[in-house]
Amino acid sequence: MSKIKEVLRLKYLNELSNRQIESISGISRNSVANYMKLFENLGASISEVLDLNNDDLENLFHPNKKQSIAKKYDFGPNWSEIQQELTQKGMTRKLLYEELKESNPNIYSYSQFNRYYKKYVKLVNPSMRQIHYGGDKLFIDYSGLTMPIVDEVTNTISKAQIFVTVLGASGYTFVHATSSQSTKDFILSHVKAFQFYEGMPNILLPDNLKAAVISNKKGVVRLNDSYADMGRHYGVAIEPARPYKPQDKSKVELGVKAIQRWILMKLRNHTFFNVDELNEQINLLIDGYNNKVIRRLGKSRTELFETLDKPHLHPLVANSYIYKEFKKATVGVDYHIELDGSGYSVPYKYLGIKVDVTYSSNDVVISIDGEIIATHKKLSQKYNDSTIKKHMPPSHQYQYEKWNPRRILNWASTIGIYTVALMEKIMDSKTHEVRGYRSCMAILNFSKQYDKTEFEMVSKVAVELNIYSVGSIESMLKTKSYLQHCISNEPTNNNYNNGHENIRGSEYYSQIN
Repeated sequence: MSKIKEVLRLKYLNELSNRQIESISGISRNSVANYMKLFENLGASISEVLDLNNDDLENLFHPNKKQSIAKKYDFGPNWSEIQQELTQKGMTRKLLYEELKESNPNIYSYSQFNRYYKKYVKLVNPSMRQIHYGGDKLFIDYSGLTMPIVDEVTNTISKAQIFVTVLGASGYTFVHATSSQSTKDFILSHVKAFQFYEGMPNILLPDNLKAAVISNKKGVVRLNDSYADMGRHYGVAIEPARPYKPQDKSKVELGVKAIQRWILMKLRNHTFFNVDELNEQINLLIDGYNNKVIRRLGKSRTELFETLDKPHLHPLVANSYIYKEFKKATVGVDYHIELDGSGYSVPYKYLGIKVDVTYSSNDVVISIDGEIIATHKKLSQKYNDSTIKKHMPPSHQYQYEKWNPRRILNWASTIGIYTVALMEKIMDSKTHEVRGYRSCMAILNFSKQYDKTEFEMVSKVAVELNIYSVGSIESMLKTKSYLQHCISNEPTNNNYNNGHENIRGSEYYSQIN
């Protein structure tokens, strides 16, 4: 997503301040304000502008002067009621005082009103001292206390991680157990939380977990790619807590302590054999926790959720987020990129180009500067290839005048018969011979570092044991592990045409070129 689209989304869909947008996107507040002015001058709807492609946006937007944005707020009045009124955006103590004064002209002064309010605030739960707007922020963290999971087969014990979210205005709490704090499990817990709340908050406020944040320095946040992609999918802003600022996450820290006391401690004598069993028990207890009446407020978190947060939550998108990962790859000489041990083709004109790879358990999408150049179904098994015919060059030789089977085998024949056999085996193991060129070239390059006799012995073992991995062959050369597999110590015969059963000979390839 372009920076302009990101700024407009955060501003108009998530209603963040320019300072918040600066922290999340790294774009200065002045530039953000300029974008706002230009958008207003366009006279178009936000959906129309967000549907534009990046080039059209760049043509429309040029930084200009600062633009202030007017906002509309609902106003509405005991001290707990006043506290709840203040959770509405735009509400002020001054306004509430003026409304009270209209109905009671003899009320004490505004300064006394403030003093009494501050005394009340000191008495309530510390997390209530901050004003949180309805449906605005969802605080996110993990409990420091884990739960043991017993493996029924090995009887070993692992630790389930406890994910906790708390809505700012109501304190309505969600809990989910996972086997790890990996980004994949972290995002899964988010999806479950959104389903639990049946809506989306305006802002996610996680702690600076590795699963969420790559760096958070000097007010500039760099999010994990997968986590940022999830945020875009749901149209929610992500604003991690500031490092070393515990007040930013006091709401969730208090929620975590309460969950440890009212849920995890109740389960301490249970034996769980998987996280699903643990989550079943958590689900039975979480409603009881949310339905407990908060003594000083006289209402439960569930009641507060229904009146304060739920009406302001954004609707959920139709499709739940599917976890994706991101990486960069270079298109090899075989017009494929490597991913999880398998190859995926791209049009051959992109040889040697760095590309962006976005992949899930279902699909692989390859792009350059946001333009998709290839899509594939994700292969479930390693060491297979997904090759689209239209990606192949005419005659399948294109720019391989330099590298072709004959040249590879000629180089191998200078080392020995088993090296030739190994090269043939590698090319045969691929869906298309050309897919084996890169592996062959990488292995043959090792002959520049190692003695040819030694290299030939390694090739012999590799052929006999069907070892075609570049890394495995390099390891054998380094560790000399091949010696234990050698059957005899006879000197290697380097005569290329000695009729070995694994060799077809260069004549086989002469028809290709």
